[in-house]
Amino acid sequence: MQEEEVLAEFRASKALLEGHFLLSSGRHSAHYLQCARVLQSPDRAARLAVALAATLPHDVRKQIQKVVSPAMGGVIIGQEMGRALQVDAMFVERPTGTFELRRGFELDPGDKVLMVEDVVTTGKSSREAIKAIEAAGGKVIAAAALVDRSAGAVDLGVPFYPLVALSFPTYAEDELPAELAATPAIKPGSRQQP
Repeated sequence: MQEEEVLAEFRASKALLEGHFLLSSGRHSAHYLQCARVLQSPDRAARLAVALAATLPHDVRKQIQKVVSPAMGGVIIGQEMGRALQVDAMFVERPTGTFELRRGFELDPGDKVLMVEDVVTTGKSSREAIKAIEAAGGKVIAAAALVDRSAGAVDLGVPFYPLVALSFPTYAEDELPAELAATPAIKPGSRQQP
């Protein structure tokens, strides 16, 4: 799937939003990708997961024993990646502010894990999820995401395979362009700011 085909999926589901957004990373942007909307169609989610799985090198794909994603945003794409790769999928969540496996999910010591996200901007959630997976005994051999908003700049500490890399600019609070500063920010993400 080419970048324009991926963006067409986002546009068709009204998941590519424009305005003033406060991202979960704490940065501001004039664009927001609402992955929950693009993934609400099971057929579309499956197509995107198959395309994302195809970005993984064959030697990585054949090693993956489990898929783990961070809740909430990564749950659907993580499940679909498990289906595409024919391995179990589970998720980590933050009941007390730190990611952990719950709900009876377990990793066997040394399980080779693919960590899957919907969108990566700064990589903070991804790195936190990777830390939780490793604390639970897994070995994260790669990460994948539908969208890399860092346009290739993020370092997750493991090989990273996004379906598409976008370079929508993001801004710190003190560097907002006048057109963004003139409108209130909408916080569409699910993570609470510190």
